[in-house]
Amino acid sequence: MTDQAIAKRNIFVLTAAQALGAASPPIIISLGGLVGQQLSSDPALVTLPVSLFNLGLAIGTLPAAFVMRQIGRRNGYLLGTGFGMAAGLVAAFGIFSASFLIFCLGTFIAGFYAAYVQSYRFAATDAATGELRAKAISWVMIGGLIAAIIGPQLVIWTRDAVPGTPYVGSFLSQAALALMAVPVLFLLRTPKATMTGNVQDTGRPLIQILMMPRYMLAVAAGVVSYGLMVFVMTAAPIAMVGHGHSVDHAALGIQWHVLAMFAPSFVTGHLMARFGKERITALGLLLIAVSAIFALAGLQLVHFYVSLILLGIGWNFGFIGATAMVTDCHSEAERGKAQGANDFLIFGTVAAASFFAGALLHASGWQTINWLIFPAVALILVPLVWQSVGCSC
Repeated sequence: MTDQAIAKRNIFVLTAAQALGAASPPIIISLGGLVGQQLSSDPALVTLPVSLFNLGLAIGTLPAAFVMRQIGRRNGYLLGTGFGMAAGLVAAFGIFSASFLIFCLGTFIAGFYAAYVQSYRFAATDAATGELRAKAISWVMIGGLIAAIIGPQLVIWTRDAVPGTPYVGSFLSQAALALMAVPVLFLLRTPKATMTGNVQDTGRPLIQILMMPRYMLAVAAGVVSYGLMVFVMTAAPIAMVGHGHSVDHAALGIQWHVLAMFAPSFVTGHLMARFGKERITALGLLLIAVSAIFALAGLQLVHFYVSLILLGIGWNFGFIGATAMVTDCHSEAERGKAQGANDFLIFGTVAAASFFAGALLHASGWQTINWLIFPAVALILVPLVWQSVGCSC
């Protein structure tokens, strides 16, 4: 089997794994704040479980990159599913025992699993060349479209599955999803070019990669796209319930949002090939700004839903575009350090944004969160437009 054939096979495998692995975050995001309200006596800490999930993701990115470099993508991903199973079980036990600390530990461990799942998009580009390389990321992200249905629906179907302890069943289902990913990931294959590469060649020092203008811009665009998305999405379910909407409405709002995050993946690769990665990334950031305009227009379900849908589409264009820019800025030997540093910087910021969102929502409200989107978008659009007209790695 040629490397291109292996690359195509891996895309299908990783898409299926993404459908299972990416279903866990919607469960945590939909319920983390609500369980926090149930278990925590401090209103300022209700989003702490979601924030700790993002912190675990940030902390886990560099170790995950190191592990996969040492034992390979497939073995690393199988290890990641172990974190996923443990996370769901620990979080469920935390709810069952009414322990906010144990529940937070479970969501923190879930972040380690997510650190592996997030790299599926990079694994799809291994040995892929030409247009397949640009489209591979989008194709794998389509698995998130299935996850957008699985995750929120599991919340609705299982949140009362264990009598007397709401939400325990939802986190048990999270553990089951990780278990189901194991046989899928066993099908992953390593391209020959990767296996026979010179492991002693580590490429340029990380600091040299970090100083490349296009790499810096790609990371910054990823930070802003993902950071703003999580900043708003962390607060959205609590804001919806706080303004008189039901838990089911909040879960469906997150479902529409996650669907919007991944549905454009069918065309994102084609759009990048036609118009360029920088332009599609810029379009994503503009859509995130438009989502804030809708959020500020009112507090009815339609305002929340339209805002969350636009936020998801903007994230898709912005984040996938930024990811594709990163893959253009490193060699095969530099893959682990460049991709690991990118994810560490993005998800470190995401963790901070998640922590900040809970405190800000409690202190200043939903409107303030959305007003802060505009300066963040403006900060990155100018250099992104400048880069798109003639600067390269």
